[in-house]
Amino acid sequence: MGLAAMNDEFETPKSIESFVSQHSVDIGQDIFNTNQLIKAEVVLLEDSEGTVQMFFASNTIFELSILCELTGRSLVPMMPEKVEKIKHDCDVGEFPALDNYLNMQTFIDHRLLDIEELYIYNGSRRHVMLLKDKSKLVSNENSKIIDTCTEIRSLTMESDLTLLEADHLAIHNAVDNFTSKRIKQRIEETLEIPPLPETAQAIINLRMDPNADVNKLCKIVETDPSLSAQVVSWAGSSYYAAPGSVKSVQDAIVRVLGFELVMNLSLGLSLGKTLDLPKDGPEGVTPYWTQAVYCATGMGSLASIIPREFRPTFGLAYLSGLLHNFGYLILAHSFKPQFINSCHLIDSNPHLEPFTVENHLMDVNREQMAYSLMQSWRMPDEVCMAIRHQSEPLYRGPHADYAYLVYLTKQKLRQHGVISGPILPIDSSVYELLHVTEDEVDEVFETLLESKDELDSIARGLGGGL
Repeated sequence: MGLAAMNDEFETPKSIESFVSQHSVDIGQDIFNTNQLIKAEVVLLEDSEGTVQMFFASNTIFELSILCELTGRSLVPMMPEKVEKIKHDCDVGEFPALDNYLNMQTFIDHRLLDIEELYIYNGSRRHVMLLKDKSKLVSNENSKIIDTCTEIRSLTMESDLTLLEADHLAIHNAVDNFTSKRIKQRIEETLEIPPLPETAQAIINLRMDPNADVNKLCKIVETDPSLSAQVVSWAGSSYYAAPGSVKSVQDAIVRVLGFELVMNLSLGLSLGKTLDLPKDGPEGVTPYWTQAVYCATGMGSLASIIPREFRPTFGLAYLSGLLHNFGYLILAHSFKPQFINSCHLIDSNPHLEPFTVENHLMDVNREQMAYSLMQSWRMPDEVCMAIRHQSEPLYRGPHADYAYLVYLTKQKLRQHGVISGPILPIDSSVYELLHVTEDEVDEVFETLLESKDELDSIARGLGGGL
């Protein structure tokens, strides 16, 4: 990501200013982007016939399959690397929805023309401009207005159901729906989830043991040679810069990582290895273990700056970070046809959170599934609620601080281009609720990124770069 997209004082790039002036585009002054504003999203597509751009509203889902059917073409989303090169050449962090700004054919979803106040990006996702003259969306005679989008649907919860009951109901309703459409072979296959690993169960039991000590934890970890090697490797990484070599699990606990961190690290790694990593996912998606390592480290660092009287438990914050995307593995394992479909939609709707696409396709999402499974595995409530509400800055229920930490960590890592996903305006209330300032948080992530090479190395060691 370019510096332009990171700067709150971002100025409209010269290329956009020049285009606006030359084509007499009537726009309002730059304003800071918020989630309430409806923006014109731009997605670049390509096939053997060439490249095209698609304009559609941020409150809709673009159905690429419909465009392909209407045009008779085999369009696919342009690879992220190619998109970034075009952005770099234009000196923008995000494309404005202005016909002819990019030299390619334009398709415009008709809903854009009906929006009373439509905003376009001014070169950054953080800043937008009001497009007063929507005719500029379709100024080229080769551009076409079409119908390729659907409104985003939100899940509703029965008021007399608990959160867990509602999520179970959503999952089972989704499974029934899949069955009726013959999208899967059998319900039994769809719900086939491996049992809680013995190592993870032993660590959960140890958490509740008042006499838990280093020796008991060592004994559990050492029964799993792979886990033992990973813990020792983690402690011996340059990120921790431990004096001398780390030769044993006990050495890793006593001299480097500490009891709580090793316990939660071992639990997160054990659960993360329960399901296989998908071989095919959305294009440009951050590798699972890379995202897990960065989020865990970021959440632990954020927790450390929260005033002591409000501070979440470091170990549980770290574990929540390691497991925050576990639902991705569940979807890939148990809902394979839907996972493939969601990958295609995520690729063509980079402005949306993955769970929004999943809701649209299945009426259930990865966060609900992970929460349901974590509850059945008797994971700590703090971790369960962090996973379930990680994308809800307005959540005010139990253990909300853990959910805020996941939410804030993901958004900051996205802003820095470390992990994939839509860069959305951060709800400012989260800073206040966590008792931190934005400047303090930014400093945490600037420091974290100084160790990027070391963290990348740890992630590669966990999943072979996956």
